[in-house]
Amino acid sequence: MSTQNKDTRPEKVTTQTVVDMKRSGEKISMLTAYDYTMAGIVDAAGVDVILVGDSASNVMAGFDTTVPMTLDHMIYHTSCVVRGVERALVIADLPFMSYQVTTKEALISAGRMMKEAGAHAVKLEGGESITSTIKRIVDAGIPVMGHLGLTPQSIYKFGTYKVRAKDEAEANQLLKDAKKLEEAGVFSIVLEKIPTSLAKQVTESVSVPTIGIGAGSYCDGQVLVIHDMLGLNKDFSPRFLRRYADWHTAMSDAVGEYIKDVKTGDFPNEDEQYN
Repeated sequence: MSTQNKDTRPEKVTTQTVVDMKRSGEKISMLTAYDYTMAGIVDAAGVDVILVGDSASNVMAGFDTTVPMTLDHMIYHTSCVVRGVERALVIADLPFMSYQVTTKEALISAGRMMKEAGAHAVKLEGGESITSTIKRIVDAGIPVMGHLGLTPQSIYKFGTYKVRAKDEAEANQLLKDAKKLEEAGVFSIVLEKIPTSLAKQVTESVSVPTIGIGAGSYCDGQVLVIHDMLGLNKDFSPRFLRRYADWHTAMSDAVGEYIKDVKTGDFPNEDEQYN
């Protein structure tokens, strides 16, 4: 490869990049992606971080929760995303029951995600109770992102998707958990659906970046599910969601036009056929 081509390649975002962004006050942009084509679009647009979330269970597979996703599912989706990315940091969720049983199993799961899928880091849900697991993974050279607040893998424990840590005891525990995650070696923490004031306190209390989803403007960055922010999912309208497009309507209209053209014989026309 020529020097000129090498110099024009986008500078790769790493875990250290996002830590430096917090220190410099630059906000971190993060979106989900689950396939090669969408990952390429999101990456080319300049997003800093791509999360291959177990939310694929909802938006790609049609399940009601994230619980059914397996490690093999997540490895497949992550490998597709990695092949479409040049610049962004790609983080993959470790799915339910791929890291909760033993630290050894967790390390094997994280290792497979890195070796087989090509992920740049993994994300785990939970607080103080999983710090030994995080430390073992980090000690093996695998970067870990934490996740506190509403943790969707624990939906059957909580029984609701409502805002977490509104009472003092849970808020104090979340703040303690954040500090424990930092001590265990995470390079960043997702804060999901918690009060803005608590997210601000956590962000100011830890040296690693916080990425919010429904956690207010004081976090060091923000993340949304790509299907939600592009308006592909019409049935999901939480308060924190801002839709930046209406792809559901645009795609429905396009499909409708295609059907009409096929039915009337307008497609294909002479220019769209081979002689």
